[in-house]
Amino acid sequence: MWDSPRLLNGMANALFALALLLALLIVVRAEVESPTFALKTIRVEGELLHVSRAEVIQVLEGRLRGTFFTVDIEAIRAMFEEIPWVRRAQVRRVWPDTVEVQVEEHLPIAHWNRDSSGPGLLLSAYGDVFLGHTDAPLLRLSGPEGTEREVVRQFVAFRNVLSPIGLEPAEVSLSPRYAWQIKLSNGVLLNIGRDLEKDPVVARLERFARIYPHTVARMSRRPSYVDLRYSN
Repeated sequence: MWDSPRLLNGMANALFALALLLALLIVVRAEVESPTFALKTIRVEGELLHVSRAEVIQVLEGRLRGTFFTVDIEAIRAMFEEIPWVRRAQVRRVWPDTVEVQVEEHLPIAHWNRDSSGPGLLLSAYGDVFLGHTDAPLLRLSGPEGTEREVVRQFVAFRNVLSPIGLEPAEVSLSPRYAWQIKLSNGVLLNIGRDLEKDPVVARLERFARIYPHTVARMSRRPSYVDLRYSN
């Protein structure tokens, strides 16, 4: 090998190219990490009703690292999603010194497992549970941990059944034994029981909706409780 000038020249050229490449990488890295490309602006976009500027500053303060090129975009996204009212954040770089964050807030539809006044858990239409407070009137949903999406799904089904007779669920609860109860907008409590393959809870509520206009709706004194667990 050492007697071959052609081979030696090729090796020398390869080593020279490698050295040049390493030198170029060092220069590029130094430039990328230099103050010239310092990150100067975090721009927050989106329809923000509950996320405050103070919360954004608090979650980012002392945790933002890097320049325009080296800042961790995924880390910024995770920081924003720590804010209770943030459902999702999308982050992108905007040349030359800005990071733009598109924020989507939770849209609460109900209080979740609420047994007192004040701040508590809220439930979104997606079945996401988060800590928050709102003065908007919301229905109440409750159930064992992990059943949030099932409770939302059944609430929608119950509402669709009751809508034609002018009623809607104000509260829907799923007990630890997985039995359903609905408190209607007129104050009547419906005990529906457990969801059975041969007799689903929605079918029981449909029976109630069919007979309601001819029975309960015509009563001079409205009942406070109706048991739907039995077909008769």
